[in-house]
Amino acid sequence: MPRFELVAGTSSKFWEIQVDGNVVTTRWGRIGTNGQQKVAEHATAALARADADKQILKKTGKGYSAPGSAEAAPTLAEAPPDAGPPSLEDGEELVIRSPSGRSYALKNAGGVLSCSCPAWLHQSVPVERRTCKHLRAFRGEAAEEARVGSLPPRAVSTATAKPGAPQVLLAHSFDDRDPTGWWMSEKLDGVRAWWDGETFLSRQGNRYLAPDWFVAALPAHPLDGELFGGRGRFQETVGIARRADRSAHWRQLAFVVFDVPEHGGAFEDRLAHARSIELGEHARVLEHVRCDGEHHLKAELARVEAMGGEGVMLRAPGSRYVPGRSEVLLKVKSFYDAEATVVGHLPGTGKHTGRLGALQVELPDGTRFKVGTGFTDAEREDPPAVGTVVTFRYQELTRAGVPRFPSFLRVRSDV
Repeated sequence: MPRFELVAGTSSKFWEIQVDGNVVTTRWGRIGTNGQQKVAEHATAALARADADKQILKKTGKGYSAPGSAEAAPTLAEAPPDAGPPSLEDGEELVIRSPSGRSYALKNAGGVLSCSCPAWLHQSVPVERRTCKHLRAFRGEAAEEARVGSLPPRAVSTATAKPGAPQVLLAHSFDDRDPTGWWMSEKLDGVRAWWDGETFLSRQGNRYLAPDWFVAALPAHPLDGELFGGRGRFQETVGIARRADRSAHWRQLAFVVFDVPEHGGAFEDRLAHARSIELGEHARVLEHVRCDGEHHLKAELARVEAMGGEGVMLRAPGSRYVPGRSEVLLKVKSFYDAEATVVGHLPGTGKHTGRLGALQVELPDGTRFKVGTGFTDAEREDPPAVGTVVTFRYQELTRAGVPRFPSFLRVRSDV
């Protein structure tokens, strides 16, 4: 198995890759440990080797090299220095696996690049101008923007958003990339809030009616952040934010700022600008620290979760504020969260006889399954109505795309 290493500063890591027919096996970790392993299966051996070449180019571009070599090792199939962004030959197909475990196919048919994911399939633009997060991750944001003309805004659902809803930056789930140099912050269990200079708005454009004294010191330009009432107090936070009486209950909340969307600079500059603003006693800037590597990320995730926090967010160094889901913002959690729509109620048995046993729910792609744990007694007595969007937690997806061990978290209050 070809091996590559990176020894610089506090980093001492290895990365290995092996192609066996149409299967690509990678292993990575700190030097001196067994590390972690990932196996990916492709449609053909040629596509497996192409994937391995792409991964090697990415690693050597970050400074990894073969042991004993002062220079980066060549790829399995030598690529010219000016090869440009990765792409597919006409008729080629590449099967990729998302961080959540679902597989999608990237194809080139007559010069048109496509993906089998719902986001690509359901776009209302000509096929030659469609893109998605998988194509952007494969070819790069700049290459995809050059190919299709501009990247579509994807921040909010048009089915639920009001006119004027803020175009916020949204996160993807973390994969096995190297987090060294990225900015880490706690993932707050609060209510996403966009300060437009006059009022707070939800992602869907709904107003949060904060008292005048709560917002008196906030600036006249947009801030992106979270209304936060403390770890484990999501439901209480939602209840306060949605009140229409501008009550004193808002003293239990803080507006935690993590971005200045219209600043226009790199993230470091936006963060510095946020810290220079006088926000008053009811707002503060979220703390960010540089990640020293995988061990640092794991330690921070364990620390946050031990305190009852949700997880960790990662920001790409030097990144711009991009409306919609972007690879510049990643969420790191021990479990995945997702949303589904309630389509039915299943009766309980045993101690739950006469009340809810499980919710029958449906994912946006039509996958149906049951959620039978995570409910309080009150929620089993008065379960979320059919048509309600709920958030659930799960460990991974099966090969059929069904979440394993789903557990109810909460009703989505902003849709």
